[in-house]
Amino acid sequence: MSQRILVVDDTPSNVKLLVDVLGARGYETESAADGEQALARIAAAAPDLVILDIMMPGLSGYDVCRRIRAEPATALLPVVLCTSLDAHRERINGIEAGADDFLSKPVNQHELFARVKSLLRIKALQDEVKAQAEQLAAWNRTLEQRVADQVQQLERLGRLKGFFSPALAEAIVAGGAEDLLKTHRREVSVVFIDLRGFTAFTDRAEPEEVMELLHDYHAAMGRIVVDHGGTLERFAGDSMMIFFNDPVPVDRPAERAVHMALAMQRAFAPLAGPWARRGYALGLGCGIAQGYATLGAIGYEGRWDYAAIGNVTNLAARLCSHALAGQVLIDRKTMACIEGQVPATPAGSLVLKGFAQEVMAFALAVNP
Repeated sequence: MSQRILVVDDTPSNVKLLVDVLGARGYETESAADGEQALARIAAAAPDLVILDIMMPGLSGYDVCRRIRAEPATALLPVVLCTSLDAHRERINGIEAGADDFLSKPVNQHELFARVKSLLRIKALQDEVKAQAEQLAAWNRTLEQRVADQVQQLERLGRLKGFFSPALAEAIVAGGAEDLLKTHRREVSVVFIDLRGFTAFTDRAEPEEVMELLHDYHAAMGRIVVDHGGTLERFAGDSMMIFFNDPVPVDRPAERAVHMALAMQRAFAPLAGPWARRGYALGLGCGIAQGYATLGAIGYEGRWDYAAIGNVTNLAARLCSHALAGQVLIDRKTMACIEGQVPATPAGSLVLKGFAQEVMAFALAVNP
């Protein structure tokens, strides 16, 4: 790209000479007959270099140079002052006005080309540094935006983890949860837990005590659900339903469900102790079943839940309702998956509400 030079002089012959010799060297030139015209041209489109006569009517070359330096956009624009007066005095005045270099009249062409070439090289380096600074500023803005986006994404993830399992929350934030949330069928292990003695407790306890118990209970059980990779479908009062292998498939879901239930029983004992000393007998019952369920998002725009529906959820709930305090009951399918890994004993054939035939159940050995 050709470099542009503005020649400013009130003597037409001087202007023509400089314009012709610079044009012959391949520079793009334009001219101005006085200081006001020069400033107007610079404001319209700043050149790469200004060759400026000192003695002009109206604004002098010094005045124009000072105006150029006063504007942030042209503060570094190279300016060469031309004079036929006392070179020493004019140079001092020119330096004070902000000139970069000087030429004496009549202009020596070799000196002209050398000074122009040197100043344009400096101007090119300044432009490169400016462009790099602007690019760096743009990168910084982009980086700041990315950091802000990531912070926002982490905040969204934190909020979503309050409603969904960590795996599902991360999938939602990453934008890959559409397929996971569609209605589908999958084999899952379902866990139901609730408290034995909770109804009697609520009848006798103050509302503040009930809320205190539920807070500690939900916090302790919730941490165990997360640690074992379960999906908390819902909790209502003292009841909680968790399932495994959906929406994100996991290895050995039945084993995870069993180990989670046992961890819950062990964690509940320290919670129940202080309440027992206050006269409240509380225990945790648990039921686990394995089978196919229909899963997906249910609700309406603005309020969605992720749910599992099917016979397997009913079976887990019924087993939970038959479990004694401190007991974990599992169905035959779950037993087949964990047999030989976790001690269990037959609990007999149970008559469960909603099931036409008796259901064979097994009780897990809960170690303290």
